[in-house]
Amino acid sequence: MREAELWQRLERHLGANYARSWADQYSLSALGGRTVAEALAAGVDGKKIWRAVWQALDLPFRER
Repeated sequence: MREAELWQRLERHLGANYARSWADQYSLSALGGRTVAEALAAGVDGKKIWRAVWQALDLPFRER
């Protein structure tokens, strides 16, 4: 998954204004306690990041 697609999905589920803030502040255990922004900076695969977000937000399976 490209980074642009990851941001589009985050914005769709969290809103354009809140998505960046959430990505900078919310630590995800599935990412080793990193935030989305930290995981991206560390080069973690976008699919892995999205799966962690999907799980944390308890989104429907179709959004996986």
